[in-house]
Amino acid sequence: MLLAIVIAKSLIELSLMFIIGRFLLGLLAGAKRDTNVFWQLLDVASKPALWLTRKISPKLILDQHIPLATSSWLLIAWVVVVQLKIEHCLEMGIAACQ
Repeated sequence: MLLAIVIAKSLIELSLMFIIGRFLLGLLAGAKRDTNVFWQLLDVASKPALWLTRKISPKLILDQHIPLATSSWLLIAWVVVVQLKIEHCLEMGIAACQ
């Protein structure tokens, strides 16, 4: 169970890093971001989370707001997974989680 929690936490953290990195690089690169290799790499890496958010969100939400919505639910999911990990470690004993 602990392994599943740690894997979920890691995947959530990676997705958050990809989206935040994409945002920051988009600010730095400006209009030519589509030709930037690193932008393309971050864009491909963040596509699964963005796609999932687009599928579950209403059509009322604009495409430009999807990264913010994705970051929001990923942050909430991260807090929940960290809480699960803490509870699980307290049940097993702190020594078993190190």
